[in-house]
Amino acid sequence: MAKALSVSWCYAPHMLPDWVFDEADRDFMAAALAEAVAAGERNEVPVGAVLVRSGEIISRAGNRRRELGDPTGHAEVLAIREAARVFGDFRLDGCTLYVTLEPCPMCITTCRQARLDLVIWGADDPKAGACGSVIDLAEDRRLGPPLAQRGGLEAAAGRKLLEQFFATRRRNSPDYSC
Repeated sequence: MAKALSVSWCYAPHMLPDWVFDEADRDFMAAALAEAVAAGERNEVPVGAVLVRSGEIISRAGNRRRELGDPTGHAEVLAIREAARVFGDFRLDGCTLYVTLEPCPMCITTCRQARLDLVIWGADDPKAGACGSVIDLAEDRRLGPPLAQRGGLEAAAGRKLLEQFFATRRRNSPDYSC
């Protein structure tokens, strides 16, 4: 019996090839990348997110941990908070979050609590990624129904921002910590 081929046979299971995504996905990720650039310009780790419903951006954010003095000031959490404020409800059914870096455990759990339909992320995070790189909290059924997620959209662009940011920080301040 021949083995059925799937997209994951040649990619890490949590990363998809760029051709899987459509032009709207690319446009929304471009907006998230712009938020990441702005975060880097504020001396924040350059991660950006946009939250979309019905083809419209509802909220956008970049990391603001240092600026706010808040350990939960991740782009994903800030974008979700703003969307919840806009809708007057924490339930964000019908929404998709685009984020430039694979969400950490706190962020993917926040996405699940917000009842998002889908999370699309860029670069994988081998240090703290919670969508399959280190742990998979998006699909862990012990936490309730799994959250649909796809990774790899504009991964190279998101990774490049992070690499440049940390290379600059290491050159300018060997003791820089996030």
